[in-house]
Amino acid sequence: MVPLLLLPLLWGGSLQDDQGYELRVQESVTVQACLGVHVPFSFSHPRRSWYYSGQPFIYWFREGDNIHRSDPVATDNPWRQVKPETQGRFRLLRDPREKNWSLNIRDARMSDTGVYFFRVEADDVKYSYRDKKLNLQVTAPTEKPDIHFLEALESGRPTNLTCRLSLVCDGGRAFSFSWAGDALDAMDPETLHSSVLTFTPRRQDHGTNLTCRVELQGDQVTMERTIRLNVSYAPWNLSVNLCFRNVTALKALQNRASALLISESPALRLLCVADSNPPARLGWFRASPALNATRISSTKILELPGLGAAEGEFTCQAQNPLGSQNTSVSLSVVYPPQLLGPSCSPEDEGLHCSCSSRAQPAPSLRWRLGEGLLEGNFSNASFKVTSSSAGPWANSSLSLSEGLSSGLRLSCEAQNVHGAQSATVLLLPGKPASLTGVLGGALAGAGAMVLLSLCLCLIFFCIVKARRKQAARRPEGVDGEDPVMGTIAWGSRQKPWPDGPPDQTSSPAEDALPSGEQQELHYASLSFHGMKSWEPLDQEATSTTEYSEIKTS
Repeated sequence: MVPLLLLPLLWGGSLQDDQGYELRVQESVTVQACLGVHVPFSFSHPRRSWYYSGQPFIYWFREGDNIHRSDPVATDNPWRQVKPETQGRFRLLRDPREKNWSLNIRDARMSDTGVYFFRVEADDVKYSYRDKKLNLQVTAPTEKPDIHFLEALESGRPTNLTCRLSLVCDGGRAFSFSWAGDALDAMDPETLHSSVLTFTPRRQDHGTNLTCRVELQGDQVTMERTIRLNVSYAPWNLSVNLCFRNVTALKALQNRASALLISESPALRLLCVADSNPPARLGWFRASPALNATRISSTKILELPGLGAAEGEFTCQAQNPLGSQNTSVSLSVVYPPQLLGPSCSPEDEGLHCSCSSRAQPAPSLRWRLGEGLLEGNFSNASFKVTSSSAGPWANSSLSLSEGLSSGLRLSCEAQNVHGAQSATVLLLPGKPASLTGVLGGALAGAGAMVLLSLCLCLIFFCIVKARRKQAARRPEGVDGEDPVMGTIAWGSRQKPWPDGPPDQTSSPAEDALPSGEQQELHYASLSFHGMKSWEPLDQEATSTTEYSEIKTS
């Protein structure tokens, strides 16, 4: 039981040994790297001997260091060495009037972060104050460097950039500079380790990032600033978009004149686009601005309302304070041939036929007589071909003096790179022998002519009967039509062109038959002899009509 009774006495002695030792210090201190901090403290200790009259030596150790084998970070003992990494930076200062001390830390480093404890040593006192310690936190500097421009950045012009840092280390430590960014890819890396950067910006550098980094030597501290480059440059990469009905149909023109062929005629829009900084002023001219042309639009969009307005040369101009650029487009509306004709009429002892066509580009015309092909300007004893063209129009005429025969097919053909069209005339028998020139051909067509005559008679009979029924149901003379003949329209069927031919109302041949695939025109004549009274077969009809025998030729 004796050891148990001695424990309170031992504890009491230990507590009594700590009595009188007190350290007054700020337990947590924060400082930025490169800067300094002043940490005041004071301490007390009991006097153990009556003959003690001097001041003890004081020490600051790093937590975990051995007080006998490790060097302190700071001490006033001149015979004790301090740590090399803190020598000259950690110093003890005493105020003799207040009898207070302070730990002065300058040029703080990130490696200084840690916990420190205080110790005092004298002849009769040796004590480490571990109940209260100093917790030192060193943080990275919050300041960032600044990048200064001596002048605005302009493409192709060398300039200097300076990276500056207002932070100054207490210990006079130097800073190292470096630059990084896409704009510096082509530069010598050795020139990128300076606070001043000389480089020549390019237009492709506009909008890219440039970074200046500042590293604190002897420490793992990096400060940086990143900016976005604003590089001015003249207009370039000028292009024009051709839009139909607000849909982009074609993108053309990379800084050069171009010719565009459009096969439609609705309103269209030209959109001019340019890359520049500052943004360029865009405008449109008809022809070239160098010819003192009048500006027809002061915006990037040019509206062309119709077919006629869409043809010609148009120039877009982009201009800013650093320069200008032009690009031109020539618009031409293209379409396949639209054929007018052919039309034929007797001429002296032969036949004269003419044919016209309009197209863009202008078409070529040729004649096909039976199996033979006639084109250009040519003549001989049997025929003569005369051709001419003006603008989108092409005209051709054919004069035949020999070789006419019944059943002969005569065609006019027009073509260009966008299509072709043809129409055919069928020569029927009935011409005088002097015109046909071939008796055998006339005899060969006699049988066909008889059949055609019978068909015409039957058609005429049906028409007369129908007209008489209509006349019986309405007042006589309505609309001023003849009660027998009425109105008869002769024409031919037409297959329309897929793209739709342009309006021909203003053409010289506006009364011509519609164009289409091959058209056949039949020539015949009707003769009325000896007018006789026609007795109606229909008993409901009360009127009679004069009639005549029909002969065809």
